[in-house]
Amino acid sequence: MNRNFNVAAALTLLFLTASAMAQQARVIKNYEDFGDYRVIFSVFNSDFIQPDIAQQYQLVRAKDRAYVNVSVVKKDGGTKGLSAEMSGNATNLIQQSRPLKFKEIREGDAVYYLAPLRFEKEETLTFNVDVTLPNGKKQTISFRRKL
Repeated sequence: MNRNFNVAAALTLLFLTASAMAQQARVIKNYEDFGDYRVIFSVFNSDFIQPDIAQQYQLVRAKDRAYVNVSVVKKDGGTKGLSAEMSGNATNLIQQSRPLKFKEIREGDAVYYLAPLRFEKEETLTFNVDVTLPNGKKQTISFRRKL
């Protein structure tokens, strides 16, 4: 009886550990810190942009289009994007690379950068973005996303 309890407890502990590890693996990092600055990045389908907003900023909406969104904020309490310079590329799994051309978007005091991108269904891309921070230092962020 005691042996069955120990086996059940060990299996429960193993299940909880595996669940915790799986949960941790799903967390996708979406920022990098460089000194006083935080570079926040994401990739989203263009369909998420409301038509009137797309028209206002001349953004193309389509099922095979995504946007790479990058902004720079002060790390301690910064909520507004800061001016920076961006360039980069996206590379697929067979090392085909395409340049990212970022467009600066200003909404009030906030500044962020969008780069349009065409993609194939369920394509996995590695993004490398060179960022010149407001202090003039150049940094590179790299991340991978499945679209």
